Amino acid sequence: MPASKHFPPDPASPGRRLEGKVAIVTGAGSRGPGIGNGRAAAICFARAGARVLLVDRDIDAAQETLAMIDAEGGEALTHQADVTTLEDCQAMVQAALDRWQHVDVLHNNVGISGRGTVVETDLDDWNRVLNINVTGMMLASKATIPAMTASGGGSIINISSIAAMRARGLTPYTTSKGAVIALTKAMAVDHGRDGIRVNCIAPGPVYTPMVGAGGEMPADLRERRRLASVLEIEGSGWDIGYAALFLASDEARYITGVVLPVDGGVLLRGPAR
Repeated sequence: MPASKHFPPDPASPGRRLEGKVAIVTGAGSRGPGIGNGRAAAICFARAGARVLLVDRDIDAAQETLAMIDAEGGEALTHQADVTTLEDCQAMVQAALDRWQHVDVLHNNVGISGRGTVVETDLDDWNRVLNINVTGMMLASKATIPAMTASGGGSIINISSIAAMRARGLTPYTTSKGAVIALTKAMAVDHGRDGIRVNCIAPGPVYTPMVGAGGEMPADLRERRRLASVLEIEGSGWDIGYAALFLASDEARYITGVVLPVDGGVLLRGPAR
């Protein structure tokens, strides 16, 4: 059988499963010290042999991720962009093409939270959450898909949340993450003929710099989050990064349009009252 970029790599060398691929990671920094979902994915991709464009609105945060990749001998480049602007998304893709000539993976990680009911939420806040969490993902994909198609196909990984499947008082956020799931499935159908797989990760209550932003999370809340898992372990950004690595690799070549909860089994039982 002739070699194909969509055929799994030699199983004797699984550690370099993204060898020769170029990946764009949006939200590749972290909101403070530590490992967020985007930073973890970027590092996992680089460790697996990918060359990674580290995109973030906060270029200093992206530079910190770059330093971590550089320290391990990986290859990456930082790029500042606001994914809610088409021009920035197009420039992001062009930066990858200028440096590496093709794009094989897009990891859409940018997102913010939003609390309250439809009665309580402010319209400006509602629009901001939908714009960043959904429109930003659409624009990043809109800019990337033509280049990915020209490269013979690839993998897009979108970040949703289990909040999309189990609402809990975060209506703007829940709505936006539900839309991410719908967007994922629509894109998978639209671009499958181009050899592009589109999948979605739904993180559970993982502990990252984003959830601890503004200070350390209270110990009792952090413990309740841990115990929400049927495994009774705390999730981290690495758990999301490793899931993204699998979906980005050719080992997942026959997987598209799926929603993968990475939640320690939180969805298997109802919330504690």
